[in-house]
Amino acid sequence: MDISDIEPLFTRADGSYLCARWGRPIVPVVFGVEDEAIAVLKGAFEAVCVLSGHKMDELDAELGVNVMMLFCRDWDELSGVPDLDRLVPELGQLVGRLIKADANQYRIFRFDEDGAIKACFIFLRMDENLSEVPAETLALSQAVQSIVLWSDVAFKDASPLAMVDGNAVLRPDIAGVIRAVYDPVMPAVAQDASHALRLAARIKVLQ
Repeated sequence: MDISDIEPLFTRADGSYLCARWGRPIVPVVFGVEDEAIAVLKGAFEAVCVLSGHKMDELDAELGVNVMMLFCRDWDELSGVPDLDRLVPELGQLVGRLIKADANQYRIFRFDEDGAIKACFIFLRMDENLSEVPAETLALSQAVQSIVLWSDVAFKDASPLAMVDGNAVLRPDIAGVIRAVYDPVMPAVAQDASHALRLAARIKVLQ
């Protein structure tokens, strides 16, 4: 990948450039699915952490858990989750927007004082479309889209996954970008498009 491929991945709809990675180990928790699915979802995060060189942990010292995946059938269910409005103060307005947009997924990131990711809330409404997606594919997709702060339009026209022999796998180009973002020589947060040029150079070094 060169800069023309990388820059759009972190250029938001408003034209601003922003890339951020996690600044602490990931501690995921999953609600609303069977135990078998929980293992699949956590396994996807483990796989993406191995790829990036990042770590997972059993407990976040500040938050307890810092990745919450919540599955529901209707967005209204979110309003009934105990204490969720404390974690997501804008929950009431958000539920209304999600219903109006007929959305089936939404992610909210929280950041530390340096701008690195410290928490991610993933909400998934299991509508007809998402219900048809295999658990492994859904898990990998969410893990990939949560390991890095991508542009809000990064995967609007193309998924970060590809199908190989009937199985969903992470696209090699996207895998290369994730590895480069987590390279120790790269900053945890970048707001200048020149960062994409540095990423392109790191991808070549890491290949």
